[in-house]
This record gives sequence, structure tokens and C-alpha cells, in this order.
Amino acid sequence: MRRTKIVEVLKSEETGKEFLVKGWVRTRRGNKQVNFIAMNDGSTIHNLQIVADVEKFGEELMRRINTGASLAVVGELNQSQGTGQNVELLAKKIEVIGDCDVNEYPLQPKKHSLEFLREKAHLRFRTNTFSAIARVRHAMIFAVHSFFSSKGFVNIHTPIITSSDAEGAGEMFQVTTLNLDNIPKNDDGAIDFSKDFFGRPTNLTVSGQLEGELAAMGLADIYTFGPTFRAENSNTTRHLAEFWMIEPEMAFYDLNDNMDLAEEFLKFLIRYALDNCADDLNFLSNRLKEEEKNKKADEKSMELIEKLKFVLEDDFVRLTYTEAIEILRNSKPNKKGQFKYPIEGYGADLQSEHERYLVERHFKKPVILTDYPKEIKAFYMKLNEENKTVRAMDVLFPQIGEIIGGSQREENYDKLVARMEEMDIPVEEMWWYLETRKFGTVPHSGFGLGFERLMLFVTGMGNIRDVIPFPRTPKNAEF
Repeated sequence: MRRTKIVEVLKSEETGKEFLVKGWVRTRRGNKQVNFIAMNDGSTIHNLQIVADVEKFGEELMRRINTGASLAVVGELNQSQGTGQNVELLAKKIEVIGDCDVNEYPLQPKKHSLEFLREKAHLRFRTNTFSAIARVRHAMIFAVHSFFSSKGFVNIHTPIITSSDAEGAGEMFQVTTLNLDNIPKNDDGAIDFSKDFFGRPTNLTVSGQLEGELAAMGLADIYTFGPTFRAENSNTTRHLAEFWMIEPEMAFYDLNDNMDLAEEFLKFLIRYALDNCADDLNFLSNRLKEEEKNKKADEKSMELIEKLKFVLEDDFVRLTYTEAIEILRNSKPNKKGQFKYPIEGYGADLQSEHERYLVERHFKKPVILTDYPKEIKAFYMKLNEENKTVRAMDVLFPQIGEIIGGSQREENYDKLVARMEEMDIPVEEMWWYLETRKFGTVPHSGFGLGFERLMLFVTGMGNIRDVIPFPRTPKNAEF
């Protein structure tokens, strides 16, 4: 008999039919006559109830059926006599595939803190919370590829090892094969990178954007979806050292085209989650309510499903950075000193509290901010005609602030070189990037969506370490 996944058994209406299921025991309860085993195989948030006749299987076997043990069960599907499930499996054969010592197994049937489960990342997939997050994550990965494929985009694998710093941030992980106990030096005492594997300093990438632009100059519409790395010594709930980025680049797109695509993309992803992850989202919504039940009303998060629909049901408001600054400067929180970072005027770098105010309290809609001062944005963003602002765009969501950052790219060779020199970007090392502006240059645009930032929004989780299977953070590279 072939194994049937529990999600399919629970959907089945073929009562009286035999099924083979395999999975892990969540709980076992009952009496000397009958035991009820809750079993899960990761295919659904819901458990399958196994009804086992104790006399038939013997107490010795039943004692081995502990939380965490793995089983293979052949049984007949029946309408459930109890509450909490529509169907149950009346066991005919039970095999313990893998025993589990109840005294050592750390995931007992009780509530565990998220901090504790991070220390048990090798086992936390077996919990309801993390199995739900994993399934939603998979659905979002599938939705990303579905969206771009349906629009004729080409997926490009950009390099993980690079010699360029796309953002000019400098917080990068170095890649080397040099012997750290005996580093070769030049006569002037500097490290001799000619002896290294690549013959030059290299790092883990912070973005696939620059290489993505190169591909867009021949393929028109491309996207990358890969790992990126930041050596930022930050232990906040929003930072990881290793995370995944989605970065489309489009030839012949201006800033308005870019904003249209970003809005369409985000709405597609959220609609896909609502349509395909209902059980998991409902579970995660209830988890969030339970976690916040003792908070004051104004401290509680927006209900998860309501928050997702909030994005779908409204057109995104579009306004310039200058307009946003005026709104913030004249807002009650700013005038009453309630912002942690007061807004004094033009040039301020907006923080999450400002972004959330615009979305949640002022407009009560998602917001796209455009035309930022050039001083606070990257070198590759196209200058506006007044030479003070750039054609940047940030998409702002409730409770999370910025979820997408992008821009129209500077396609003019001379302007790009001048901007790079102004910001101390090494022009000679970036010859390959500049050449695309010499040979058939075109207007083009793109944006970046941090995948884990999206996952925080869609799942309602509060810490980014809980939406990636194995988080990499300062002093933490276990598993």
C-alpha cells in the first residue's frame, strides 16, 4: 500500500477505505481500552486522529507511542464520533518507525517560547507554528516565480561571490582561501591578494542588482531570487546576516512603470497567500491574538487576515518625500514629541515609526514614497532634473514600514560617473557596469523585496529569525 499524506486523508470522503499514513506523534491520550493518537506529517496544520484498540495492539507497543515518535499506520477511515475532527483512522496495523525517549525529547505538548525554539531549530519544524511558516514560505516562493514567469521575465542567477559592493555600504563578509595563520604580505605590509583564490579581494554579495541590470540590457525583463549577506553587527528583530532577496530589473521602465509593477507584484503575492494558505494563516492569526491578549488595545497588531486584505483592497497612495516630510512635520506625534526621531524638516532619513504613521494613521492605505534627496540614496539612482532628488521609490506597509525599495536607474554615462566620483565609488573597478551606459543605453528601473521582510508581514511574526529556517545573526551560525 502506498502512503497517503494526511492532508489528503483529511479531505477524503471515502469512509470505509483503508489508508497508509506515516508521520510523527503529537499526543496520545485515552484509557485501558482505547487510545487516541494525534499524528502529523507536515502536510497540513491539522492532525489526523488515530483510534487504537489497546487490547489489539498491546500495552508494550502503546507505551512506545510517545510524543515525537514516528509511526506507520494502516487503518480504515471513519466519520469521527468526537469533536474537533470530521474523520479519524481506525487503526488496523501500527508500526513504530522511530522511538522517541519522552524524557529527552524537548518538544513536549505544551507551549514553548519562540526563544527556546530558536535553540531547537533542528526540531522546530515539528511545531504547529513553524510548520505553518514553512508551508507559507514555500507558497510565497512559488508565487514569486509564478508571477514573474507569467509576465515573461527571465530568472537570472547572479553571483554570490563578488568583488563589488553594490550599495557602497562596506559591511560585507570577505571570501578567502588564504591561510589566516600565515597571511602573505607585500613589501609595504599590505595583504597580497594575488596569492588568493580569485587573485583579488572578494566578498559575499549584498545584492544581485548590478549584475541584474547587465542581464536586463539584453533580456529586457529579468529577476533574481537568491541569498544575500550583510556583515552588520545588529541584533534587532529585523536584521539577518544571511537573507533572500527578490530583485527584478526592467529595461524601458520609468519610475511610474516600476511603481505599477511593485504594487501588482505585492497584491499578487498576498492574494496567493489568502487563496492557498487559509488554514495556516488562520492558525497564525489565532497565535498572534493569543500572544497579544494581555496588551492594551492600541498596542495590539492588526488582525492578520484583515491586515492582508487591507493591502489588497486599497490602491497604494503615491506621494513625494517632500510631501511626506511636511505631513510628518505637522503631525500631532511630531508636535507632541512622541516620535523617537523628531522630524525637523527636509533631509531627514525616515524611520519605521514615520513610515508606519503615514500608512496606519494618516492615509490608512499602503504608501509609495518617491523622489528622495540624493544625499540619502544610492549612487545608481537617476537624478531628477533639479539635481537635488533621485527617482527612488519605497513601498510602505502597515506594521512593517518599508517592504520594497527601488528606483529608476541612471542610464546617462556622464551623470553616473559624476555621481560615483561624488560618492567615492571606484569608477575603474566598475568599468563593466558603466559600459552598459555606453553601448545602447536605455531607461531602466528595478526594485528589491527582502523575502524575509515579506514573510514577517504575511505570517504576522514579530522576529525575522522565526521566518527563515536557520537564522544567521551575530555570534550565531549553528545548525
